[in-house]
Amino acid sequence: MTMADTVAVMNKGRIEQMGAPQVLYELPHTAFVAKFLGQSNLFSGDVVSSSSTSMVVDASGTKIEVPIARAQRHSGRVTVGVRPEKVSLHESEPKTVSGRNVIGPGRVTDVSFSGVSTQYEVTVPQHGAITVFVQNTSISSLHRDGDTVWLSWAVDHAFGLADEAEGEPVSRFHADLDTSMIAVQSRKDLEAELEEA
Repeated sequence: MTMADTVAVMNKGRIEQMGAPQVLYELPHTAFVAKFLGQSNLFSGDVVSSSSTSMVVDASGTKIEVPIARAQRHSGRVTVGVRPEKVSLHESEPKTVSGRNVIGPGRVTDVSFSGVSTQYEVTVPQHGAITVFVQNTSISSLHRDGDTVWLSWAVDHAFGLADEAEGEPVSRFHADLDTSMIAVQSRKDLEAELEEA
């Protein structure tokens, strides 16, 4: 990504998303792009409220706020996410403040020290494993396996995907197409996307 000003992420011969590397990383449109370019923590749920600036998703009982401008879908069942380096760990439950999502409590189930940062896996009931990257600024701030923690991140760091929410798979190809027809259609779709860019 450091060698190009425009990147195209392809999935099964089709452009999934194209744009500047930073945009693709910060605002992935699909789960495939979110996971292909680094790691992402994804949550699915129903949109339970919205305003002109943000929407709130009920993900297994946890309310997650996402800016409307950073979401591809704004109603129904959606998948939202946040990158691991955007998530903060807390030893106690943080105060509820506007502009911040909070999940927890969870238990640290894996700690991987990698020099400049430490990768934590935190298992939270109803959400499973959530990955967190924390810059190593102090050895005294390291958490250990078994620690109880809370997680939080700025609402502005959340994103919403265009995919159908988990459990509702969408087929990429029509079942009645043979391989040559798929190739022809994929080429037409690619040419159309390139013309638009």
